[in-house]
Amino acid sequence: MTFQENLFEGKVVLVTGGLSGIGAAVANAFSRLGATVVAAGLPAPAASSDIGDPVDAKVSKKRLDVRSTEEVNKVLSDFERLDIVINCAGVIRRAEEHKIDVFEQVMDINLNGTMRVCSGARALLAASSGCIVNTASMLSFFGGGVVPAYSASKGAIAQLTKSLAIAYAADGIRVNAIAPGWIATPLTQALQENDLRSKEILARTPMGRWGTAEEVAQAAVFLCTPAAAFMTAAIVPVDGGYLVA
Repeated sequence: MTFQENLFEGKVVLVTGGLSGIGAAVANAFSRLGATVVAAGLPAPAASSDIGDPVDAKVSKKRLDVRSTEEVNKVLSDFERLDIVINCAGVIRRAEEHKIDVFEQVMDINLNGTMRVCSGARALLAASSGCIVNTASMLSFFGGGVVPAYSASKGAIAQLTKSLAIAYAADGIRVNAIAPGWIATPLTQALQENDLRSKEILARTPMGRWGTAEEVAQAAVFLCTPAAAFMTAAIVPVDGGYLVA
């Protein structure tokens, strides 16, 4: 085990987008370290052949559409205590994102949804001197011609993280972000199955492989440990070296 068993015993964690992919891996990681975890999100589409890692039985599951301030507030109202918020809710629509209505939908989920949760959870986190981990991306650092909305939202997540780190510091709340690279999840399924594109990705990745959701989860966990007590406003790449290659 990477971290001490029961490291988060007594802590309460909310993971948005926690029902599949990276979010599910994060929820499971905290649960296995003793935290009480709520994974909130929307069910995967029925047509999906791979909804990602199953959420552990110990993790509570709730429906949450982060586009709805009412739903966000309803989920948060159920918490008497909240120590950690991990914002993993996000979508990507690739070429469709050049359509204005799709662009707006992606931005509303990825960026506005993150802000809705952070803002709504602020008072609870201040009471516990808690922390937030947002989900940025490699595309927080450079553009993506096929994914203008996803890229714009993730660039904005990096700046939102820095801004909230400043704003929330007086409340004793730390705000950081993970920036996943090419991770094998349902979100990247099409690229994994495209032999040419996958070879291009792996050729540029110094570690020569796709990352796993569990590896991203471990970085998120670290940012919430006492070892990261003096870290805030950090955007931590988890990308096998892709950004610097």
